[in-house]
Amino acid sequence: MVEEELARFLADEDVVFTTDTSVAAEVLNEIAGRTCYMSFGKGRKSNQEYLENILSSKHGSVLEHAVWNLLITGVSRALTHELVRHRAGFGYSQLSQRYVDESEARYVVPPLYQENEELRLKWQQTIECVRKAYVELAEATAQYVQQKHTEMAPRDRRKWARQAARSILPNACETKIFVTGNSRAWRHFLELRGSPHADTEIRLLAVEICKVLKRESPNIFHDIELVDEPDGMPSVQVAHSKV
Repeated sequence: MVEEELARFLADEDVVFTTDTSVAAEVLNEIAGRTCYMSFGKGRKSNQEYLENILSSKHGSVLEHAVWNLLITGVSRALTHELVRHRAGFGYSQLSQRYVDESEARYVVPPLYQENEELRLKWQQTIECVRKAYVELAEATAQYVQQKHTEMAPRDRRKWARQAARSILPNACETKIFVTGNSRAWRHFLELRGSPHADTEIRLLAVEICKVLKRESPNIFHDIELVDEPDGMPSVQVAHSKV
């Protein structure tokens, strides 16, 4: 928020606003909430106290004004298939397998196979078969497209070949995704995907994102904690659920 414009608004309304936090997201959410009731300079004094009341009263729309942009790498397509199901409050830009050659793609080993060397070996052998098949199929498809569409630009021929060949790539294929989400949307994501009932890979991602958001904005995410579970992995627990 531009400080000069905020000052002009406060002067027009003949109110005074100060806050004890320097975290931009926390300032934005406090201003948004106080605008609802024109409670500038009244009631709860600290930002933490104010946002705690927002959370406990489940006034979740106030939390939609601040956003975080995360560039997530080293995750599987299986994970992002679940991630992009979170629509409200999120925006996504993901690596395109139509344009990017996946001949040398990395693959994400499922956490369960990381525990057992024999299973991991079987998994790796399968992945190598798929990798080889993709390369051979992509090359053969490119040759076919070139023969069929001689007028087509090389870039377009490669895209046609890759978009067809990618159909055999497994969910384990590593991807990169740029994610924008507001604080309310991230809280919802953490609550659902940080649960012990969530898929293991996305649960581990939720744990790492929880650490980042709590560090970035402790007042907005202070009621969200990491808890060790009997399965040996942490989970995310939210005190103020479904805000």
